[in-house]
Amino acid sequence: MTINELQDEVIEEFSDFDDWMDKYQMLIDLGNEQAPLDEKYKTESNLIDGCQSRVWLQADYRDGLLWFTAESDALIVKGIVALLIRVLSGHTPQEILDADLYFIDRIGLKEHLSPTRSNGLLAMVKQMRMYALAFSTKKCEN
Repeated sequence: MTINELQDEVIEEFSDFDDWMDKYQMLIDLGNEQAPLDEKYKTESNLIDGCQSRVWLQADYRDGLLWFTAESDALIVKGIVALLIRVLSGHTPQEILDADLYFIDRIGLKEHLSPTRSNGLLAMVKQMRMYALAFSTKKCEN
């Protein structure tokens, strides 16, 4: 599936709920369904700057695609990063760099997060794009 198809899928799932408490519960469930991050990746270098809670993000480059794994010590944040992984993981670095992540606004995520969580969301997206940029540059060098 393309990044846009995945975003549309997320938008559709969130549109099933009118109440934001239900949407928060969905985020928590998504975070709980995510496999825990291997302890060896819970390093200082994988911690995302700009997040109030602790978020570790690991990126692996295999067969031309970028694969993300992550974990957070906060339930809702864990769900947010699970959504980002669902949409961006398994795509080329260039696809990730070119992606317009419209689902964040369409599901109302930014407007229903506290300012610190909203900043954290932006920091997660920025870090994923930084990995994509680094791997696309590395690919060009090879």
